[in-house]
Amino acid sequence: MLNIEAEKREPGMKRKQGFVPAVLYGPEVKNISLEINAKEFEKLYNEAGESSLINVVVSGKEYPVLIYGTDLDPLTNSFIHVDFYQPILTEEVEASVEIIFEGESPAVKELGGTLVKEIQEIEVKALPQNLPHEIKVDISNLKTFEDEILVKDLALPANVSVSKNPEDIVAMVAAPEKVEEELEKPIEEDVEKVESAEKKEEVSEEEKQEGEK
Repeated sequence: MLNIEAEKREPGMKRKQGFVPAVLYGPEVKNISLEINAKEFEKLYNEAGESSLINVVVSGKEYPVLIYGTDLDPLTNSFIHVDFYQPILTEEVEASVEIIFEGESPAVKELGGTLVKEIQEIEVKALPQNLPHEIKVDISNLKTFEDEILVKDLALPANVSVSKNPEDIVAMVAAPEKVEEELEKPIEEDVEKVESAEKKEEVSEEEKQEGEK
């Protein structure tokens, strides 16, 4: 399990340069205000994400937690606040897990299709210590435009479940469209509309001139 050191942050304390304010809470722990090294947290977050249990170490005491939420600076995209949630380890929790697509689809490479990722992250349920960091999907099985990867095809770790419909599509390959034909249709329609409008204007102008006479 990955660890990160944290220091308690007292009310009114100024934020240390290079550190991010955080809070640790849960059903069996009172809210603890913390601060953590920004670079260390960024590295940990890239490895663990929000679905892997980590240890926050405060004054030598370890708290097994999930990264429950983060706030980012809209300009720099750097972390400005972190929520750590300590779950009850004997109770299942839900978390959103990223789906990683691996391999190469013959339907894309050889038939010119486009890979369609219908689901890119999925809600899973498991004990906190069993939550996966990611779920990998091999798309090399997508050999034709009829092939699909469904939720039931996902290789889930033991003791991990999903609530989604097993028949929901995770990924497929769409056949190449006849772009030229599709582009020509609205153009032709627009030309007809313009010509029709021009004719109406001509008729209206003639009627106007007749009326003036």
